[in-house]
Amino acid sequence: MRRWKTFLLALAGAVALTSVSSALSIGAPAPGFSLTTLDGKPLSLADALKTHKAVVVLFVATRCPYSNAYNERMKQMADAYDKQGVLFVGINSNSSEPEAEAREHARKHGHTFPIVKDPGNRIADLYDAKRTPEAFVVTPDGNLRYHGRIDDNSEDAAKVTSPDLKNALDSLLAGRPIQSAETKAFGCTIKRV
Repeated sequence: MRRWKTFLLALAGAVALTSVSSALSIGAPAPGFSLTTLDGKPLSLADALKTHKAVVVLFVATRCPYSNAYNERMKQMADAYDKQGVLFVGINSNSSEPEAEAREHARKHGHTFPIVKDPGNRIADLYDAKRTPEAFVVTPDGNLRYHGRIDDNSEDAAKVTSPDLKNALDSLLAGRPIQSAETKAFGCTIKRV
């Protein structure tokens, strides 16, 4: 009996270490992906990085109140940074939100940045994304430079005191180090298969 307990504790420890080590770290190569946008166009991270100064991989949802609270801010940031060579890519990994719903949601909220469905939440798993919204900034060298939240206040844009994603992008575009390259994302959990 004692051996069995020791084995189970060792196995649990190995699983815990595997979970921790699977997280994508700042400076590490970001997983590539190729998917089709909601409007039927092919999109690959590798191709996007060839023509942009950075790509913001942003996990989004249609039903999450946190993600929805950021709809206008995501739209404004995507438009503003597009002019500076940064591409925002929305990824909907929720198994409970069908593609037609994601397409209608994007149309209704005026999202002009590309959004893709992530069948089987493969991309969310590769990035170890947990929440919506959750942002990952990747540079043309293919490495992760920022991971975390958009800002610190989902309820009121006027009360934001730490515009984390904006700060990261501004630093990156200015050639400065990102002061807070990792922040804690908050929001709804991604509904996995």
